[in-house]
Amino acid sequence: MALIKSVRGFVPQMGENVFLADNATLIGDVVIGNDCSIWFNTVLRGDVNSIRIGNRVNIQDGAVVHTLYEKSVAVIGDDVSIGHNVTIHGARIENGALIGMNAVVLDHAVIGEGALVAAGSVVLSGTVVEPGSIYAGTPAKFVKKMDPEQSKEINQKIAKNYLMYSGWYK
Repeated sequence: MALIKSVRGFVPQMGENVFLADNATLIGDVVIGNDCSIWFNTVLRGDVNSIRIGNRVNIQDGAVVHTLYEKSVAVIGDDVSIGHNVTIHGARIENGALIGMNAVVLDHAVIGEGALVAAGSVVLSGTVVEPGSIYAGTPAKFVKKMDPEQSKEINQKIAKNYLMYSGWYK
């Protein structure tokens, strides 16, 4: 059973049809929307500031979402996929974005709608990733714009697939 822990008077809250893997950890000021999946060994640690997660979001195995005390919050929009072992620290991820495996997104970065951050990339604090673009590298830099329909198709397909996968565990 997932570890759900209150801290400083905050209790994690979840919408409808949320899948929590057996060893997922939710702590403190965490609010999760509907139809989300939080996978194995994922930690959402809202102990020092808030974490807000939209609808149809999948946060895959080993990911960590955290913030800076009194300085940053983590906000993840709808239809977002957060890959395996990603670290999101006090950043904003807009609707339909995809964060590739092992990427790091640091405080006050903004990942635009439908954008893709390539696997292994490091998005430095304060970076703004334009909507519908691909960023890659360490530090992450602009690579190219994606076709808006292609971006939407790819990112929404992954989000829908993870909703299906989570159904296998219920």
